[in-house]
Amino acid sequence: MFRTIACCLMLLLLPGLTRAEIDPHAGAGLRFMLDEIRQDARETAPYTGRSEISAKVMDAMTRVPRERYVPSEAAHLAYFNTPLAIGHGQTISQPFIVALMTDLLEVAAEDKVLEIGTGSGYQAAILGELVRAVYTIEIVPALADKAARTLAEEGHDNVHVRSGDGWFGWPEQAPFDGVIVTAVADEVPPRLLAQLAPGGRMVLPLGDPDGAQVLVLIVKDENGSVTRQDVLPVAFVPLTGDH
Repeated sequence: MFRTIACCLMLLLLPGLTRAEIDPHAGAGLRFMLDEIRQDARETAPYTGRSEISAKVMDAMTRVPRERYVPSEAAHLAYFNTPLAIGHGQTISQPFIVALMTDLLEVAAEDKVLEIGTGSGYQAAILGELVRAVYTIEIVPALADKAARTLAEEGHDNVHVRSGDGWFGWPEQAPFDGVIVTAVADEVPPRLLAQLAPGGRMVLPLGDPDGAQVLVLIVKDENGSVTRQDVLPVAFVPLTGDH
């Protein structure tokens, strides 16, 4: 199976790179990450139907410093194509998965997007580079507070962070042109689907938190009819909450 399913690319598997070469403040780390994203896109094309990530998404990945969204002790790993722990049992997603999920949304500059599962704020920052406004919900208050501070420090004033149960969405800001969920559930949250605008797209993992999961694209047409496309096997932490 390809590396994206395994999500286990680690420093010990890359003896050709020294710590200096992945210094987050040097260009080599970013170039390495972008090359890994391009390679994964080619390798997963039989699943996704797209052999490359759009130029505008890749440009956004270039502009957002991933080291700002990982714990300081993991900064030297920021540009590896792997998820990293961020505390509270949560992770920052693999860069390729961030790029792919963003690309699948096919957002436009005037769009408004809802994200469920802020985590460190990295996915929200990428989206903030591409759309008019991002509304993101994180169930762990400490992570929501930290993400809000980091996003503000990085100048993402179009990203709005709330602490709460993302299952219920952000109804007072609906409808949304895109919805992205960064934790796995066993069904499409009905309130998120209701808050998706006609013509909008939703990207989320569905399946068993301890078993098989698949990344899914939901498209709502202008008449409100919904279609589903299974995109790629993945592994995400569970969507938690009182729901």
